[in-house]
Amino acid sequence: MSDLGQSLYAMAEQLIALENRLKTLEETGKTKVSFSALLEKGGAYGPFNKDTTLVYNQVFTNIGDAYNSSTGVFTAPVAGVYYFTLFYHAGGEHASILWLFKNSEMIVRTSDQKAGSDLADSGGNGAVLQLQKGDEVYVRMRANSHVWAAENQTTFSGFQLS
Repeated sequence: MSDLGQSLYAMAEQLIALENRLKTLEETGKTKVSFSALLEKGGAYGPFNKDTTLVYNQVFTNIGDAYNSSTGVFTAPVAGVYYFTLFYHAGGEHASILWLFKNSEMIVRTSDQKAGSDLADSGGNGAVLQLQKGDEVYVRMRANSHVWAAENQTTFSGFQLS
């Protein structure tokens, strides 16, 4: 092979290596995913006669646009490990039972039972989940439960760890 041919071959190899490195950097930049949203409905929310997916309608952060404030569902844009939290506040006159779901599987729950002498309750939970692209994570409230949907107290958040 001539000197010119060897130089062209070496440059082609360098170009391929640079393209692969750029692709990796672009993919890494796209995987930054985080959201935090608040359920703001003006006061007591529920009880309802059936299980209800909570639609956290006030979004503080939605990097990666993976949380849908119309449906209350987070859809993983890329595979990875994610951390999710849910917190609620509610009066004691009704039970408060919330579940964190991955697709159709209940992962964790937080709850408090109805009490006549208990004026208010707060609770929360969290989980680290291995997700595939397209997996859905959301919060459901059990039938005949309620939460307080005012004063910035009932939230759902998540972010990608790796």
